[in-house]
Amino acid sequence: MSISPNVPSPQESYHYESSAGTPRWIAVLFGVLILAVIVLAYMGHSAQAQLQADLAKAQDQNKLLSAQLDQANARLADLKGNIEVTQQKVGMTQAELAKARSRAESIRNDQIASDQKLATQLTQVQKESEEKIGAVATEVGGAKKDIADTRTDLETTKGKLERATGDMGVMSGLIAHNRDDLEELKRRGDRNYYEFKVTKSKTPQRVGPVQVTLNKTDQKKGKYTMTVFVDDRSIEKRDKTAGEPVQFYLKGSSRMAPYEIVVFDVGKNDINGYLSTPKDAGSGTTPAAAPAAAPAAAAKPTS
Repeated sequence: MSISPNVPSPQESYHYESSAGTPRWIAVLFGVLILAVIVLAYMGHSAQAQLQADLAKAQDQNKLLSAQLDQANARLADLKGNIEVTQQKVGMTQAELAKARSRAESIRNDQIASDQKLATQLTQVQKESEEKIGAVATEVGGAKKDIADTRTDLETTKGKLERATGDMGVMSGLIAHNRDDLEELKRRGDRNYYEFKVTKSKTPQRVGPVQVTLNKTDQKKGKYTMTVFVDDRSIEKRDKTAGEPVQFYLKGSSRMAPYEIVVFDVGKNDINGYLSTPKDAGSGTTPAAAPAAAPAAAAKPTS
């Protein structure tokens, strides 16, 4: 059986159908291009809208600025008119204006010179102030040193204060050996203190709440004898030494807190020192020493 020459073979028919269809990648590419065009169109439209909005805003601002400029021009015109009217009213000439400018320049130059002079004076004052402040700082430093020295002396003074057993065998409070020590004891405020200077006399002399009579002194040995009048009785303290706590009691006073007399110095005819009493024995003010007669009924002297 012969094959007709006008009928294609199966292989030729397959090849023809394949080449007649559109390739897939061309369709994809075409779709991408269409999407890109759409995106670009949207972006262009958005940019155009933004530009139109900015242009409208700029136009509004331009209108506002134009209005403000018109107002400024109107004000400037009014001001210029006022100046012209003022010049006309005053009759100020160009020569007078030049003179006024010259006067203003002269005033300005004077002000500059005055400011320079003031600045120089301020610099000088500042320098002097710094020097004075430095001097004051030096003085303050010296004062601090003096305070530190005084504090050291005070600590030294405190270190010198000591206790001792009195003539009645009772441990005394802190003993002062001089006026500086006594001032420290007063500052402490543990007891009442009465400073005295007693001379030889047959008439008793008041020392705080008691009366005393100085009977005799031995300046070379630093010894003395005195009589203390208290509670209608007399107590003789014989041959006592300077710096020794001389103790006695008043009626009702605590046996653990006796009254104490301490003598700093023994002179030819006098002694000076202090009397200390417990806090509950009265205030710490020192009454004026006044002669008083010895009590009529005197007890037997005790040493």
